[in-house]
Amino acid sequence: MKKIVNIILIIIMSFYCVGCSKLNNSNKEIVPQASQVKSICELATMKCYYHNVAKYKENDASGALWWKKDRNFWIEYTGIVTLGVDVSLVNIEVDDETVEITIPPAKVLSCEVDAETLNENSFVVSKNSAKVEAEHQTEAFKQAQAEIQQKANNDTVLLANAQQRAQKLLEDYINNIGICTGKDYKIKWIYIEEAEKLNNVDINESLQMIEQ
Repeated sequence: MKKIVNIILIIIMSFYCVGCSKLNNSNKEIVPQASQVKSICELATMKCYYHNVAKYKENDASGALWWKKDRNFWIEYTGIVTLGVDVSLVNIEVDDETVEITIPPAKVLSCEVDAETLNENSFVVSKNSAKVEAEHQTEAFKQAQAEIQQKANNDTVLLANAQQRAQKLLEDYINNIGICTGKDYKIKWIYIEEAEKLNNVDINESLQMIEQ
């Protein structure tokens, strides 16, 4: 994945470098673009693989009186969790050689089943279990996926790595444009969670002043 991302970044920068040779004949200056920043953040996502077991247990699922049966089965599979930043919240502002990039914390973007890990050996139905239907399997997967997503949401190390990955690729993008145009760009990071905290502090201070 990292190799693919780097190749795509090289392709993106090749277009800018071609434009560099035409700077002397054009009034348009090459600067970091918001659309490219968002595209890079999309490329910077991380995929994590979790081995998981989807378990399902339903007491007295079928039958009557003393002949009732429980529905009990489990499915072993690999879940794929995609981590990254919400592209819609990413923003960039360029003021001469200062580039201000607003970036949110990384989060779980998607959680899905790796279909390639599912086969006939993945499904295990307990002896004397009531009949297992498609809706029961769907419910088991739903619960298991929720557990995987919660686990990923609580993995602060992985989330931090996902955000750092996005920032590193953005830094490379900005620096490459700087090399291309002869500018020494300085990047200022605005972290959305910190900005929200500051805003909350300002609001609280304003409320205190009103109360006084």
